[in-house]
Amino acid sequence: MQSFKQNIINTCKNYLEDKLQSLNTIIKEVSESSNSESKSSAGDKHETSKAMMQLEIEKLGTQLKEAEGQLAEFEKINFNKNFQTAEQGSLVETNKGYFLIASSIGKITVADKIIFVISSKSPLALKLIGSKQKDTVIFNDVSYSIIAIN
Repeated sequence: MQSFKQNIINTCKNYLEDKLQSLNTIIKEVSESSNSESKSSAGDKHETSKAMMQLEIEKLGTQLKEAEGQLAEFEKINFNKNFQTAEQGSLVETNKGYFLIASSIGKITVADKIIFVISSKSPLALKLIGSKQKDTVIFNDVSYSIIAIN
């Protein structure tokens, strides 16, 4: 199971790095577009367009900072600990699927299995944290039987 978990971790890290790269590319393209717009237009229409592009760049900058923070937090997590209970960094196998308690990435697929990568602050993670193998956790009227924790 350890190599399966490592594949999940690598997939998550690649996802976060790709997200950063994508945001950087978009910011660069919008900036270049804004610069070329300023050289070719004049008047109120030009000012409105430039202001809209500046707002877009600021919005993307905020998303970039959030993504950088998410990657930094993800890289701080100790995934190699010998987990006896569900906690941040653990992979929890339940009768309803796999849950990696790490970061709010969402649903990913690794080795033809669906894994939900959830933040340790998410409502489901808060229910799972502290539980052990063979425990049952009920969340939103759904029963999660814990098969294994890694």
